[in-house]
Amino acid sequence: MYKVTLIPGDGIGPEVTKAMVKVVEASGVKIDWEEVEAGEALIEKYNTAIPDHVIESIKRNKIAIKGPITTPVGKGFKSVNVTLRQNLDLYVNLRPIKSFKGIKSRYEDVDLIIVRENTEDLYAGIEHKIGDYGAESIKLITKPACERICEFAFQYAKDNNREKVTGVHKANIMKLSDGLFLNTFKEVSQKYD
Repeated sequence: MYKVTLIPGDGIGPEVTKAMVKVVEASGVKIDWEEVEAGEALIEKYNTAIPDHVIESIKRNKIAIKGPITTPVGKGFKSVNVTLRQNLDLYVNLRPIKSFKGIKSRYEDVDLIIVRENTEDLYAGIEHKIGDYGAESIKLITKPACERICEFAFQYAKDNNREKVTGVHKANIMKLSDGLFLNTFKEVSQKYD
């Protein structure tokens, strides 16, 4: 039996999570769900949308499933997703995209995987107001994080018999931050020629 942290979420989260649990149970896999709450409703009690005991549960069980949790737009508390990424160092966002024959879609023969760094760049959440006039977000990019995500992408490609890795950047405009990423990408690529 596996012990899994279950965060139902809020809004449509509990409904989606309940359906997911039924699907998992129908598969025959035995799961001992450790249900913990996160979201806006907890702020009054814990002064945070994601209390420490939620993070501790995930660390202890080493696996979690989270339903959708509301993130206020333009105000309010820090995103639970960003908080989880930063606290648990979940630096890779891995998104496979594949079209299947017989299923109508806008594009055919699509088979790609997006690997995105999840803890830096604008996800660092470093921002401040400039009086009542404006606001500024700082795009933090470090060499170690660039190396780590590039190594992951190239190693993933190698381990999964992928033929090509493309680095996506805006170094033509952000010459220092995205330039650091681009240069690091090129350095790491040399190990995988």
